[in-house]
Amino acid sequence: ILPPCVPDSMWEEDYETLLHTQDEKQANIIKDLAKTNHLGFWYPDITHHVAANMTVDFRISEKEFQSIQAAFDQNRMHYEILIHDVQEEVEKQFDVKEDIPGRHSYAKYNNWDKTVAWTEKMVHKHPKMVSRIKIGTTVEDNPLYVLKIGEKDERRKAIFMDCGIHAREWISPAFCQWFLYQATNTYGKNKIMTKLLDRMNFYVLPVFNVDGYIWSWRQDRMWRKNRSKNQRSKCIGTDLNRNFNVSWNSFPHTKDPCREIYGGPAPESEKKTKAVTDFIRSHRKSIKMLLSPYGYTSELPPNHEELAKVAKIGTDVLSTQYEPTPHLWSNNPTSGSSLDWAYNLGIKHTFAFELRDKGKFGFLLPESQIKSTCKETMLAVEVIVKYILKHTS
Repeated sequence: ILPPCVPDSMWEEDYETLLHTQDEKQANIIKDLAKTNHLGFWYPDITHHVAANMTVDFRISEKEFQSIQAAFDQNRMHYEILIHDVQEEVEKQFDVKEDIPGRHSYAKYNNWDKTVAWTEKMVHKHPKMVSRIKIGTTVEDNPLYVLKIGEKDERRKAIFMDCGIHAREWISPAFCQWFLYQATNTYGKNKIMTKLLDRMNFYVLPVFNVDGYIWSWRQDRMWRKNRSKNQRSKCIGTDLNRNFNVSWNSFPHTKDPCREIYGGPAPESEKKTKAVTDFIRSHRKSIKMLLSPYGYTSELPPNHEELAKVAKIGTDVLSTQYEPTPHLWSNNPTSGSSLDWAYNLGIKHTFAFELRDKGKFGFLLPESQIKSTCKETMLAVEVIVKYILKHTS
């Protein structure tokens, strides 16, 4: 059964293709092909970042693939079609049956209406422990809620966690919901969580990009940006993770409104970005954020050795193996990101969690993997936060 968000036959002839560039020549071939063919890049974000010895993940129509396949074969470029029918995988995402109709499920993806109703239920269920703070509204007038877990004392150390800054990454909001559920339900039972909540607060933004998230459910499953209109362009949306006031617009492709990584007309031009930055600034003395600098420079942050150590502690508990690297060590540099902005603001323990998948499903991770993904990520969060609690003043 197709969910209401997915128009029938939108991507039924699309492939998800994985290709490894062995050298600079092959990297340039991909860049040239992208100029004349519509390659929907999943990794890296844009063609400009394709480099030698890189695994490139992109979506392409069956018809266009047939036209570029000869170029791949002629240049001995190794590729693999992971998904032969993207639309089919969209439908297969919803592979978990609802336990009890009407009850919020942490094993399923929840649309915005269900998510916002859930935030209210969490406050009613745990009135002494959870409070809901409206920090602003979106360009489409949807509320932007932060859920606070912990005591009213604003002087306590705090962690700020945001999910869903890119609309199509549904596993991210699913984790924020899982985290709140586990934190509130295991308090007083789980030693680590009880200790953390006795000594610090958590601020959780369940869905950062609300308008984009709604659009990804109703119209375009692969939508990434928000839904703001751009002057002098028919293209919609700004990449919220390129809209922060840190090395903003330093890459050429962030200046094009039709690009998925468009950084907006100015730093903090988007209502959501401004609401979040204002909230963090007002709590900067207490917040220790879970993200990861730097994304725009090759310069190592002063505490890079400690960040690498803590990241290693977190990834060691994961069953899915990831390399604990800041963005500067990756082939996918960013500018104007929340990660770098928070670090420069003075929040020195900042990390980003890259959740599943690692290639097979792309952004279409089946619901049957939500629980296992959230469980392992929860372990990583606990050990990292435990470290931060112990080693920060």
